[in-house]
Amino acid sequence: MGINYLKIGTLFGLFAVAFGAFGAHALKNIVAADKIGIFETGVRYQFYHSFALLAVGLVMLHLSNKHLRLSAKLFIAGICCFSGSLYLLALRDVLGIGSFTKILGPITPIGGLLLILGWLFFFLGIGKRD
Repeated sequence: MGINYLKIGTLFGLFAVAFGAFGAHALKNIVAADKIGIFETGVRYQFYHSFALLAVGLVMLHLSNKHLRLSAKLFIAGICCFSGSLYLLALRDVLGIGSFTKILGPITPIGGLLLILGWLFFFLGIGKRD
């Protein structure tokens, strides 16, 4: 299982670099500066939690338990909800999804909560065996 989370963490890291480059170079000509800040926050948290997912995957190579498995799943869901909603909020005018973004407002803090819970279950999983 740890290998799968290492692969997913690596892909999230790859996409964070790609999104970061896109945000730094392409977005400055098509969205307002405040939207770039929102996009950069999404990239930053995606990076942080890509590393967290890699850490969980590495621990799982030696120790696997339900807390670590849940931690990895929470990090994945949190990245998708938190960073994904920020990307969509930043690009809503470009993508023409203005009315859709009303539901994105609540998704961002839910994603943040999932990331916090990911850290909690990572902590709880350290040193435990199933």
